[in-house]
Amino acid sequence: MKLTIERGALLKSLAHAQSVVERRNTIPILANVMLRVEDGRLSFAATDMDIGIIESVASESTAPGATTAPAHTLYEIARKLPEGAQVHIEASGGNGQLKLRSGRSTFTLSSLPTEEFPVISGGEMPYEFRLPARELRSLIDRTRFAISTEETRYYLNGIYLHSTEVSDVPLLRSVATDGHRLARVEIPLPEGAAGMPGVIVPRKAVNEVRKLIDEVNDEVAIGLSETKISFRFNDVILISKLIDGTFPDYERVIPSSNEKLLEFDRREFQAAVDRVSTISSEKSRAVKLAINGRTLTLSASSAENGTATEEVEVSYNADPLEIGFNSRYLLDIAQQIEGDVAEMALADAASPTIIRDQSDTSALYVLMPMRV
Repeated sequence: MKLTIERGALLKSLAHAQSVVERRNTIPILANVMLRVEDGRLSFAATDMDIGIIESVASESTAPGATTAPAHTLYEIARKLPEGAQVHIEASGGNGQLKLRSGRSTFTLSSLPTEEFPVISGGEMPYEFRLPARELRSLIDRTRFAISTEETRYYLNGIYLHSTEVSDVPLLRSVATDGHRLARVEIPLPEGAAGMPGVIVPRKAVNEVRKLIDEVNDEVAIGLSETKISFRFNDVILISKLIDGTFPDYERVIPSSNEKLLEFDRREFQAAVDRVSTISSEKSRAVKLAINGRTLTLSASSAENGTATEEVEVSYNADPLEIGFNSRYLLDIAQQIEGDVAEMALADAASPTIIRDQSDTSALYVLMPMRV
């Protein structure tokens, strides 16, 4: 195998591949990326057995073939090479080595047989549909902050993607919750997604695909089976296992009778929460909201830091109310709201609160209060 590739193209693809590879591996081949030269293109493949990526780029190749090399080491080498450098890579299956040359630098890396590298395959995908990259970014960004990190409740460690219907309108929903907060976002159901099973896409796959589509403007083709999901765009294919579990009936925790409506300027509220929470203890992050007429008083206190209060002008239609929240959770939700005015629908100090963007009904957030 022999090829020449520009350092920038090599670095970009290696960055995607090495991101999938776990830093600690008990199986040596899983620490490697597989490089394959075929028909004038260089492809990279990496996997941790739960998620796999294949990406191809154009290269000047003089001899086809395949090899494997340590993913993180190869990425670090490419990262440290001068910008615009030409990189020459060659490998022969016989000596178990990959040689990389660029300018006056030469690196020789140990490689493992390609036969040991796992096959990355999604198998048959009965459901296939396409989403504009911006819509997929929106589905991910507005829900992933609520994904649980608690490993014992593994079925909450991802985004629940499923089809539903509201007033005879078919929708695609993404939902995430950690038991303290819930994020639900919906878009019109894309063609081809009708009848799709409800699936839980793992956190790692969610984060990897989000990085990959950051600058993509085209559509992303999504394939689904009962056990796997694939994302295809440009010259990249990402395939991931799904979480084998049952997502809870999230509709039960969304209150339907919260009639105390609080409206406020989202940016002003977000900045006030951020300032006041400077005082709250690192452990609880508690902020109290005292609502009385057109005034919302935010306050926080801690034995170590002292106290803080700030007033925000609001619109409110009910009796005075005091309620406490985790300030970090409030800020996470506020950051997802793009409109100028946000709305809280409250019941009492102990019941879940709904938060919405007044100008966008496609997203809904539920936040559990806390004692302060």
